[in-house]
Amino acid sequence: MAASAPNATAQADVRALVARAQAGERAALEELYLLHFDRIYSYLHLSVGNRHDAEDLTTQTFLKMLEAIGRFRWQSAPFSAWLFRIAHNLAMDHFRATKRWQPEEEVPEPVEAETSAEEAALHSIGRKSMLQLIENLSHEQQQVLTLKFVFNFSNGEAAAILGKTEGAVKSLQHRALASLQKQISSS
Repeated sequence: MAASAPNATAQADVRALVARAQAGERAALEELYLLHFDRIYSYLHLSVGNRHDAEDLTTQTFLKMLEAIGRFRWQSAPFSAWLFRIAHNLAMDHFRATKRWQPEEEVPEPVEAETSAEEAALHSIGRKSMLQLIENLSHEQQQVLTLKFVFNFSNGEAAAILGKTEGAVKSLQHRALASLQKQISSS
């Protein structure tokens, strides 16, 4: 089976869920919540650095989704990018309001399709190493790499989430990867 077929089916399922949610169907809203909760929480936890604030911001993200889903329109970015944009805006508001960042030791893994224990362990080790390396990057570079390589968003989707142009995302990614390469080469 072609790799894009499951993705196309998943996109069609999300489109149907969004349409049902926009019609006021509670079950569809609950499914959208369950479908996106883990990734939104993980993103916010990585962004704000502590569990308590991430939980609060995740709740706020889904409350804003409920308030605004009637105004959501399909454009170039998928529904998940729209939802991540809400989360990103809340995280930025949080930073402006608190002017602090207190990272925890453990960062939650976004839930993905089932994998073997070996694949999960290798992924976790690689992800932790990546997170340690990106600590020296600018906040914007960290966000771009997180969206691109942890959450697998395209340049266009990351740009929509961050409110930047696709070119700016590519530039941030390029500079971040060049900086990471220097770090790896010097260690």
